[in-house]
Amino acid sequence: MEQLQFIWQYIRRHKGQYVGGIITLFVLDFANLYIPKVTGIITDGLAARTIEMNGVLRNIGLIMGIGLTLAVGRFLWRYFIFGAARGVEREIRDDMFAHLETLDVEYYNEHKTGDLMTRFTSDLNAVRMAIGPAVIAAFDAVVMTVMVIGQMMVYVSVKLTLIAIIPMFFIAVGELYYGKIMQKRFLERQEAVSELTDFVQESFSGVRVVKAFVRERSQIRAFAKANENAKKKNLGIAKMESIVIPLLDVVIGVSSLLTLLYGGWLALNGEITIGRFVAFNQYITMLVWPMIACGEAINMFSQGGAGIKRIQEVFAQEPEIADRADVASVNSIRGDIRLNHLTFIHRGHSEPTLKDISLDIKAGTTLAVIGRTGNGKSTLVNLLLHLYNTKPGMIFIDGRDINTIPLKVLRENIAYVPQDNFLFSDTLKSNIAFGTDNEEMEEIVKATKTACIHDNIIAFPDGYETIVGERGVTLSGGQKQRSSIARALKKNAPILILDDALSAVDTDTEEKILHNLKENRSGKTTILIAHRISTIQNADKILVLEDGEAKECGNHKELMALGGIYKEMFEKQQLEAAIGEKRAAGGFV
Repeated sequence: MEQLQFIWQYIRRHKGQYVGGIITLFVLDFANLYIPKVTGIITDGLAARTIEMNGVLRNIGLIMGIGLTLAVGRFLWRYFIFGAARGVEREIRDDMFAHLETLDVEYYNEHKTGDLMTRFTSDLNAVRMAIGPAVIAAFDAVVMTVMVIGQMMVYVSVKLTLIAIIPMFFIAVGELYYGKIMQKRFLERQEAVSELTDFVQESFSGVRVVKAFVRERSQIRAFAKANENAKKKNLGIAKMESIVIPLLDVVIGVSSLLTLLYGGWLALNGEITIGRFVAFNQYITMLVWPMIACGEAINMFSQGGAGIKRIQEVFAQEPEIADRADVASVNSIRGDIRLNHLTFIHRGHSEPTLKDISLDIKAGTTLAVIGRTGNGKSTLVNLLLHLYNTKPGMIFIDGRDINTIPLKVLRENIAYVPQDNFLFSDTLKSNIAFGTDNEEMEEIVKATKTACIHDNIIAFPDGYETIVGERGVTLSGGQKQRSSIARALKKNAPILILDDALSAVDTDTEEKILHNLKENRSGKTTILIAHRISTIQNADKILVLEDGEAKECGNHKELMALGGIYKEMFEKQQLEAAIGEKRAAGGFV
């Protein structure tokens, strides 16, 4: 019932098309009834020599007229019903994509891309078949059967009709059972296809890792296993169809045999005319399609129901991160940030990732966050972007609780360069302009010059129109990072967050970028997260995280004077740098 309610909200938007299609189908089915009747009239007339050539031609003309009506009608019902089904498919896909865009990061951490892609393609295709071809098949199976049987009783013989339709009761009972089995098997098939799709997607995305570790054969074996599982599930459906369809042919054959035997006997005894016997056999032939259509409709409805169920699972997910009822009326942000005993525990974890952090960051301040891997640096960034929820009173932006600031306003006023420098399969120009509504070259060039990537871009044959590969794979690591920095700088936001965004650039380029940032972001808040102290030693404030706690905070000079974790990290990195220089100079073997 829930599945029907879900799909009905889309179907009713196209009810005019469906009504038009169903009326057309009804007219066609009604017109079809006259062909056997006209054939019977011609046969009886010729047998009794009561019809002349003009009468034969007139009846043949009537059949041709019916044929023309059928041809036009078949175009119209396809136009109406198939068009409506395609429209519903598009609307569901649009709504599903829009809904997925609202879901939180945690949802994507827990759901595989391949599975979501299958719901967008295979499941939606099954739904379209259920509300398009299946509707036609079901209508024909019911209306055509009723009309043909009625005509058989009225025009030919009630007794002969009853004999002929006995096998149909077996078909009706069997196909109800068949539909339940098919829905279960289709769900299993879709899950297997989802797993296969996800495996392929991950394998292609990680092809460089596969080749670097020489795991091609292992991946081929794993793919073959997933592919075999998908094949088995598909064969499960095919086996059911291979059993049911021949059985259907047997039942139809039995019905035809009964008709020939009993109908022939009635014709020989003179209870029905030869023409009506011929017409009756044509009516039996006309019932073959509704019987087949019934099986196809049940099959498509079963698959469509399974597809709707999987699509509903996506729509059933509600975003945890959303604007609250008491959201403030805010249009812009200055950049003041205050952390007030910030503590955060990731879902599924028992220990907090961040513990009791308190810090004031005035607008225009450059804050650096440093610490060993896994100490909560990226989590802090995600909280500032409100990608995760925090308890009220822990994070304040411009004196307002972050939970009361509209998500759109908050994120529009924060420019972010993540650790994973994701670029779209598009031009460099479009990638850099992605965070804004315009692609003005003057602003793009200004951002790329600040990020020290402009010279690299103009050196490409197509310059800013260069198409980067999937996830920016055709660029080097440093070029991807600097392109991501340029994209963030193009926003010119009050708050800029660089999450380990300079790790792939050399020290000279790093110094240039940091110098450009200092000049271009005067009066704006900048948060630098890094592992290299050389990246952050000139920041106004440096926060040292250790086990999720704020162990030290101050500028470079103050932290060196403390002689604690920061100084230890600084001296260790200085020693590593010195060793690296000696190795490069040939001082070590």
